[in-house]
Amino acid sequence: MTVLAPPRSPVTRALSSLSVLVLAALIAGLVVGGLAAGGEAEPHGAVVSALSVLEKLGQTWLNALRLTVMPLILALLVVGVAAIADAAATGRLAARALMVFGLLIVFATVYAIIAGLGLLNLWGIDPEGGRALLASVAGQTAAGVDEAARTDAFSAFLKTLLPNNIVKAASEDSVLGVVVFALAFGFAATRLTPESRRPVVDLFRSVGETMIVLVRWILVAAPFGVFALALGVGLHGGFSAAGALGHYVAIVCLSQIGLILLTLLVAVVFGRIGLGHFLAASGPALAVAVSTQSSIASLPVMIERARDNLGVSAERAGLVLPLAVAVFRMTSPVANLAVCLYVAKLHGIDLGIGVLIAGGLTAIAVSIASVGLPGQVSFFASVGPICLAMGVPVGVLPLLLAVEVIPDIFRTLGNVTADMTAVRIVDVGETGNEPAPADS
Repeated sequence: MTVLAPPRSPVTRALSSLSVLVLAALIAGLVVGGLAAGGEAEPHGAVVSALSVLEKLGQTWLNALRLTVMPLILALLVVGVAAIADAAATGRLAARALMVFGLLIVFATVYAIIAGLGLLNLWGIDPEGGRALLASVAGQTAAGVDEAARTDAFSAFLKTLLPNNIVKAASEDSVLGVVVFALAFGFAATRLTPESRRPVVDLFRSVGETMIVLVRWILVAAPFGVFALALGVGLHGGFSAAGALGHYVAIVCLSQIGLILLTLLVAVVFGRIGLGHFLAASGPALAVAVSTQSSIASLPVMIERARDNLGVSAERAGLVLPLAVAVFRMTSPVANLAVCLYVAKLHGIDLGIGVLIAGGLTAIAVSIASVGLPGQVSFFASVGPICLAMGVPVGVLPLLLAVEVIPDIFRTLGNVTADMTAVRIVDVGETGNEPAPADS
């Protein structure tokens, strides 16, 4: 049976076009900057003046993006916690699904740290390319975590968990404290009566949706902002930054490919299903994931294939998969931590165990809050808080956003693979299904 992908929404189509424009702007900025430098170590005269203006405009665009991070993460976390609580209240099946999601997301986070550090140690960043990539953000310093915390002071990490002033914590980019407050606030809201809880959740949902609209508006200027930043990189570092960007894409994609392979192993072992059978059953859903880069767009096909080809009951597929799309994004901590670890390595920042734990906990929280939209919208809102929690500068993120279109394919592919794995595991746990045949 042929399964057609659902039509792409106007927003998704616009974002896909925007990603192409942003990538083109990155290339154009590097090329124009490299040519303008004329082979000299530093440009002079009018070029310097033009560069100064463009860099300030690019920094203004970056500041506009950063402005949305704290309110967005606060709103999305409160709504996400409420959604999980509501789902758990629906019964034993939802609770079992949430338990499976939780175990898989913790596994993915531990893997992310090990894989990210391992890949960067085995295949390090080219020093010349790294310097070129940082050329336009050389004045930035790490925020949110001081040097003592980055080295290994676990006590400093603990102090960031509970700030005495949430407004001050937000203004100082102490994102971990904001995340803990948002989680606590969300869980506290679930203890209210439905009549009292509804307006609170609706308020934060409206704030989150408003901030997403604002992010979309800011991203309209992304081609110009990325061009301005890339122009500075090209002027100061020539074309060597392109190699560093390619290396970055490879590291992030390899981290996610490793997770996808491990997820398939989990499906075979705990889902009691043959690898060939699982891939054949999930294939159309994975095809939709690659073409749309949206888990939400893949949902109808996932439900159909889980019911008709994985042997999952219609009731379980209809509950577990929508819940997975809403709150379970297994590749989120892997991709996001890979970005943060890369940026830390780029800046020569050594991360201690306390900071890695802070990053991992923030990555888990962000994975709950992140929205099911293409990565161009959620990239900065997802990666920014983790970088800030780890004390890693965020100035280079717009340049990495320009090439996010490639890693985002693997993000969605991994999420759909994990969703199909989770629904099979939950179904086996509920029914004790006999192992599926190895091939079909």
